[in-house]
Amino acid sequence: MTTQSPGVRGRLGRALMLGLVLTTAVTATGTAATAGPPRHGTPEFGPNVTIFDPSMPVSEIQATLDATHTKQVNNEMGTERYAYLFKPGTYGTADQPLQIKAGYYTEIAGLGASPTDVTINGKVEVYNRCLTDGGTSNCLALVNFWRTLSNLSININAAGQDGCRSTANFWAVSQAVSMRRVDITGGGLSLMDYCTAGPQYASGGFIADSRLPSITNGSQQQWLTRNSEIDGWSNGVWNQVFAGVVGAPDDAGFPTPPYTTLDTNPLSREKPYLFVDAKGRYNVRVPTAQRNSSGVSWGDGLTPGRTIPIHDFFVAKPSDSVHVINAQLARGKHLLLTPGVYDIARSIEVRRPDTVVLGLGHATLTAVNGSIPLDVTGVPGVVVAGVTIDAGLKESPVLLRVGNRHGRNVSTPDNPTTLSDVYFRVGGPHIGKTNIALEVNSDHVLIDHTWVWRGDHGVEGFTRGVNGDTDRWNTNTGRYGAVINGDHVTATGLFVEHFQRYNTVWNGEHGTTVLYQNELPYDPPTQAEWMNGKTKGWAGYKVDERVKHHTLYGGGVYVFNQNNPSIHTGNGFEVPVTPGVTLHHIMTVNLSAGTIDHVVNGVGEPADTTRVGVPVYVAEYPIP
Repeated sequence: MTTQSPGVRGRLGRALMLGLVLTTAVTATGTAATAGPPRHGTPEFGPNVTIFDPSMPVSEIQATLDATHTKQVNNEMGTERYAYLFKPGTYGTADQPLQIKAGYYTEIAGLGASPTDVTINGKVEVYNRCLTDGGTSNCLALVNFWRTLSNLSININAAGQDGCRSTANFWAVSQAVSMRRVDITGGGLSLMDYCTAGPQYASGGFIADSRLPSITNGSQQQWLTRNSEIDGWSNGVWNQVFAGVVGAPDDAGFPTPPYTTLDTNPLSREKPYLFVDAKGRYNVRVPTAQRNSSGVSWGDGLTPGRTIPIHDFFVAKPSDSVHVINAQLARGKHLLLTPGVYDIARSIEVRRPDTVVLGLGHATLTAVNGSIPLDVTGVPGVVVAGVTIDAGLKESPVLLRVGNRHGRNVSTPDNPTTLSDVYFRVGGPHIGKTNIALEVNSDHVLIDHTWVWRGDHGVEGFTRGVNGDTDRWNTNTGRYGAVINGDHVTATGLFVEHFQRYNTVWNGEHGTTVLYQNELPYDPPTQAEWMNGKTKGWAGYKVDERVKHHTLYGGGVYVFNQNNPSIHTGNGFEVPVTPGVTLHHIMTVNLSAGTIDHVVNGVGEPADTTRVGVPVYVAEYPIP
């Protein structure tokens, strides 16, 4: 095993070095009905949701999953989406384990009320992708995005695997991948795939509400683990954050190792999950919000919350029009988005309090004709989970708006509007344009794991090199990643990358962020095009000068100006100088091109090419 090498380069530089569903599986199919799913039996989840039963032969389940992995393992910018759901029971045996590999846009989830209701005797894994020399070298996890594992137990069984592969359950992933409500026994969990050729880099990641064995962090640059129980943690690279984790390492030696540990998590709300009850009926469990909590939510029984029967949801397919979806929401239905890509030419409008919008299999909403794909009005308690939102060819003002920018917003601290595993893309699979990706105007909002990404690579047709990067800068336009205008907004796992002005700008009072990760844009052509007035560049994290109270735990801003390595950015972080605004354990990192002159407000040495891959840390700001 290795930790991150000092020669690490930016993701684009590193990356450019570079179905079958068996008839015995239960495939939930059917056309959408405006009346919603049936009250009993299997809902009509469509052709890309496969539901397994423990009575099915392990060999057939294995073949189904292997066939999808073969299709999806390299399908980074594809349109296929899949969800594989396991009814309560046990899958795999000591002699015939079920060993699952999850590719792009694949969700693996149990259908129990508790993670212990579904047991996989085997593994659920993600390996490095080896991008050159016929799949034998340049092996890394830096672009292992967009997959989900949740609500099940894994009893690790490596029977049939070689010596190295048998040493752990490998989960070598980067951004937009979540592990939630997972109970792992029988071996270790490695967040690094150390069984391939190098360089083995990884850039995750997120774990929540899980009970886990000893964990090998390995090459993971940053990671957030919250509200979990762990037997141990091996090491850190740049920024490993723990919030409400039983067994978390102590952070007294920061930055050696680079741990940030909060005994409790300031605010949490677990992601809604689909489950089958004792009578075979499908429901969605919507957990309640918790403050200053630690450990798993299911250790003493059912996760606290409310249960919504599936017949109270409109189960949408990509063929359904927004008009139909909005009519169902207006009737009081919740919304379940089955796997696929939805073209959204007018906003999906969420106007009722406590509405749940739940995506399966990385359901994706794509803006058409400059639309706002998802618009949540200023009502309390809305939960949006498991949805990816893509910018389209015509510029949108915003991709997801929470609350009214100038109108009335109603909120409550006990029932925050919550965004869980909501991801954004500007470019990548196609050209994209937006002014803002995520805009939060309501008070009392929880952002629980998001990746807000202006694509640094993709299949839009740009050439490689300087000219291609300049084309990307002028064509895939995204000015602001996350704009937070509401008060009392909390973000746990805020990953924002490559936007052309402020990646994150926080205008609201009493904001809290627990782990922030940012890469500045790779592609500004000139310093003149990367200026904020007279200031060189735009900080990766900006708190407005009028804000009096704000807290950040564990934040990193990285630079890789590959289009023009001479470019400077003045500060990684810019915040008002006032006692109520505090930053704990922050850093800037140079990824081999460009310079960040200071960490925060003129404090901290330059992150330049004399210290590639070596963070410049500021332990506390203001400095005591």
